[in-house]
Amino acid sequence: MNQYNSISQFKTLVELKDLRPSTQKAYLNAIVRLAKHYQADPALLTENQVRDYFLFLRRSNFSYGFMNITKASLQCFYLEQVRVQDWSIFQQMRIARPQILPVVCSAEQVGKLLKAVAEPRFRVCLKLIYQCGLRINEAVKLECSDIKARGSFPHLHIRNGKGAKDRLVPISPLMVEELRAWWKNHGHRRFLFPSASRGRRTSPQDWKRAARPMNAASLQNVFRIARAISGINPQATVHTLRHGFATGLLERGVSLVQISKYLGHKSLNTTLIYTHLTDASEAKTQQALDALYQALGS
Repeated sequence: MNQYNSISQFKTLVELKDLRPSTQKAYLNAIVRLAKHYQADPALLTENQVRDYFLFLRRSNFSYGFMNITKASLQCFYLEQVRVQDWSIFQQMRIARPQILPVVCSAEQVGKLLKAVAEPRFRVCLKLIYQCGLRINEAVKLECSDIKARGSFPHLHIRNGKGAKDRLVPISPLMVEELRAWWKNHGHRRFLFPSASRGRRTSPQDWKRAARPMNAASLQNVFRIARAISGINPQATVHTLRHGFATGLLERGVSLVQISKYLGHKSLNTTLIYTHLTDASEAKTQQALDALYQALGS
């Protein structure tokens, strides 16, 4: 289906927009699927055909993420490239985000899981994700220069996170010391978690010569094994550690605004879900209500 000039032109358009490679691929695939569905050049389709296609996808029960990226791709293709006039379909499309509470593990459960991880590089990286609320790709790609430990409040500089945005995340001095101790094992000038050799034991020189950071898939696999050994929630993933960071800070009185900033959320509404995941916040609310009642003096 890539033989259509409109699809080739769209590929160029998404590259010019400087979208992430994975997003570029998703945008292009969405238009290719549309062309295959109708066996026609997507640039020649009518608004009603696009509307019927979107309804077909909705009735097929695709995920929120799939529907959301499809809508964004269709909008980009028809509004920015084809430049259609007076189409109302994109105002009519609505994709409701499912309200599914994420899995959260207690600090004790996370500690149990970390004890089941034998290799220090994986254990330290997973602990860092939990300590700083990082996404897995943010953690494995960290560089030594991203640790800003001078001054009273050390932090990590997360570069090019989701949405191509940078952010600063506070980090415990104790975690900084553990990262330094781990770094002494490999001494790589750039990567905090350099990739290891395959099929053999990695020597100090191998670490130093690593050309890329640790693979996220390897970390996910180690997490699954440790999850089974430790017996924690079988639905937990590496991303669950990020949720634990958010609920842990919330329970200790850190504001939602700050937590949202640390997580790199685009909207505070995304962070609000954590208020449903902590008993501590409910207890504080109850205490506040009791105090308000007693203040009435009646």
